[in-house]
Amino acid sequence: MGDKAREAAFDVLLRVEVEDAYGNLVLPQLLRERKIKGRDAAFATELAYGALRSQGVLDAVIGECSSRPLADLDPNVLTALRLGVYQLLYTRVDAHAAVDTSVRLVEAAGQAKAKGFVNGILRTVTRTPASQWLQKVSPTEPLAAVAFRTAHPEWIARSFATALGVDPEGAGAEELEKALLADSERPVVHLVARPGELSAEELALTTGGEEGRYSPYAVYLDSGDPGALQPVRDRMAAVQDEGSQLIARAVTEVPVDADSGRWLDLCAGPGGKAALMGAIAAIDGAHVDAVEVSETRADLIRKTTQDLPVTVHVGDGRKPGLEPGYDRVLVDAPCSGLGALRRRPEARWRKSESDIKELNTLQAELLTSAIELTKPGGVVVYSTCSPDIRETRGIVDKVLDTGTVEELSAHEFTCGMKDVGTHPSVQMWPHRHGTDAMFFAVLRKR
Repeated sequence: MGDKAREAAFDVLLRVEVEDAYGNLVLPQLLRERKIKGRDAAFATELAYGALRSQGVLDAVIGECSSRPLADLDPNVLTALRLGVYQLLYTRVDAHAAVDTSVRLVEAAGQAKAKGFVNGILRTVTRTPASQWLQKVSPTEPLAAVAFRTAHPEWIARSFATALGVDPEGAGAEELEKALLADSERPVVHLVARPGELSAEELALTTGGEEGRYSPYAVYLDSGDPGALQPVRDRMAAVQDEGSQLIARAVTEVPVDADSGRWLDLCAGPGGKAALMGAIAAIDGAHVDAVEVSETRADLIRKTTQDLPVTVHVGDGRKPGLEPGYDRVLVDAPCSGLGALRRRPEARWRKSESDIKELNTLQAELLTSAIELTKPGGVVVYSTCSPDIRETRGIVDKVLDTGTVEELSAHEFTCGMKDVGTHPSVQMWPHRHGTDAMFFAVLRKR
């Protein structure tokens, strides 16, 4: 049909719908393969990521206009409708262009019989202003309404409200909305300067970036391909969220009596934290063991930690077969990933609250294993990329009840970061700190 941007966006949405693909991986690949650049690439990105993030809202509007349940629609038809409705509700694209191109996408996908159906629904949408549509299909209950308004499932909005300690019907409603809206903002690229190789100041000067607010290794990069930067190509720097940097640094900074230099990253894939710990270990004369259950991810860690004092072990962190007595252990536990929703636009609609219970079992078992591998007086840092209290305080409080560990204040290891919660643990937020919504707690083995 000759519309490269919309065709690319359509194909991304379709692959996410049919193949459960990752939009943030598929789109850049398609843009490269089809040599889509400049304004067309920017338009394709806006359409694809915007439609993926807004899927719940788009489906509510489509459902209001459709004579058939959405589950009965062919994926090609549903994808074209989502793309069309997104343009009508959220962009300044001419209504005629949005309708016409969506109909042609359906025809190009081999669904010519559905052209009239798609045309009818989109024409119906054009007859009502976007603001009225959103008001018409929005729930009335306050929590459900803010979830809908910010394009989130209600259970995620409830999870965030609980973690923030706010009442969605009271004074906390404004901050809850800010936290949810932050999931739709493009995150600034964070670089980490490898300790012992390059300072953050040098990295900022080399890349044209800005030194980070918190991590002494962080540099913010507004635009450009970080993989093309010479310091990254030379393995003197890497892409790593500033929150991750603070967590890895905390593992190495908590005071430990008679540190023998045995450090452990129990859930190390894909290797960013292990690499930072390894770089610091090289300076301190320590050694890091990194455990990863997946052989593929273990290979990634080996590449990431090349030339560093890091040994990668393939195994289950719950029973890694390592000799106890570690001074410092990091448990960056597998989690729901609710803290990084801004990095995967479709993720909020692919996750299920029922998954958290199973994850909680794994998280508790990994933390118990970490404590067993730690020497008396040694420290364990437990972290997740999720603010859900069932995955954060819920796990930490349970292990505290056993009496095997005591909790230390993690606040002093955030390099001046404020407003990180009322507990001894730290909860970061995109809207407050510019990091992913990461959590960490510091525990000392009795």
